[in-house]
Amino acid sequence: MNVQARLRTRRSRRTFRVRNGVRRALSGRLRLSVFRSNKHMYAQIIDDAAGQTVAAASTLDKELFGPGKFAGNREAASRVGKLLAKRALEKGIKQVSFDRGCYKYHGRVAALAAAARESGLDF
Repeated sequence: MNVQARLRTRRSRRTFRVRNGVRRALSGRLRLSVFRSNKHMYAQIIDDAAGQTVAAASTLDKELFGPGKFAGNREAASRVGKLLAKRALEKGIKQVSFDRGCYKYHGRVAALAAAARESGLDF
């Protein structure tokens, strides 16, 4: 097994472990899922029972960034968290469970979570 395949396997196992813990602990809540790449940050609130995305925000939204701006930093992540919380509160969603995926709760992921909490989401 080559290195990339091993890393992919570890990452998928870690994601599965975190996601199942989130689902078991807070089964009645919607799930706030986070994905980060080197250049962008994405977050969405998912209703697992219906299998639908209720609200989403990312650094690709034109409300947040224009062309030529770098969106792979903590400031960008906090903007995404604020926008997602605003969209969720407009739809009447106040409580979610935070699914960090395979990422540590550190840096951009923590900044997104803190901004969403400050803007009114409870998790």
